[in-house]
Amino acid sequence: MNNYINNAPQGYSTAAQAQSELSLRNYVASVMRRVYGKMFLGLLATALTSVLVLSNQTLMNIFFSNPIAFWVLAAAELGLVFFISARIDKLQTGTATALFYLYSVLNGVTLTPIFLIYTGSSIAFTFAITSVTFGAMALYGYFTKQDLSKFGAILFMALIGLIVCSIVNIFLGSDTMGWIISIAGVAIFVGLTAWDSQKIKRMAEMTDPGQAGKVATMGALMLYLDFINLFIYLLRIFGSRD
Repeated sequence: MNNYINNAPQGYSTAAQAQSELSLRNYVASVMRRVYGKMFLGLLATALTSVLVLSNQTLMNIFFSNPIAFWVLAAAELGLVFFISARIDKLQTGTATALFYLYSVLNGVTLTPIFLIYTGSSIAFTFAITSVTFGAMALYGYFTKQDLSKFGAILFMALIGLIVCSIVNIFLGSDTMGWIISIAGVAIFVGLTAWDSQKIKRMAEMTDPGQAGKVATMGALMLYLDFINLFIYLLRIFGSRD
């Protein structure tokens, strides 16, 4: 993506510099609104898909009576994330956005079982906690002057470790290890939310308006993943089982 606007130096020496800074702030704010708009629609698509599948026994049988079908869906989701991330510069904005919503729908299918495992009230309670926590960390990442990129590598390595431990625990079935993984997952995705928010802001600052739609889609995917994973790990902690 091409350079668009650089931050003006501290202390305005001319009216033109002040106007340039104001234009940059307005542009970045407009991109961030598009990011959160697409993210909200993605979450809505996920929720509606889960409700649709849950209310249709035929769909439940198709997706969950055969374990192979579930793993095919999970593999398709993972493939979409990697494909969008790797090809975002070459994809048309509309195509990238459509793929993001397709991912949101597929994720809605694979998340449907949580409605069978946890009570509706605990899901709603956890969603509220997730929304407040996510919102606070996203705002912090957007407005803080501290460079959070130095924490990025640490968070990424911690995420890899989390994935490995989760896979190992599938075979061990340890409740204690599961509890530790859930707490670690919350901590990691709280940090990732702040870091990704700052990263998206910087992407917007360095991107020309013609690429704003792609930045919005990529940013929406990043924050969507942070929100969903934070919700799942919090649900494992606060969720009440039927």
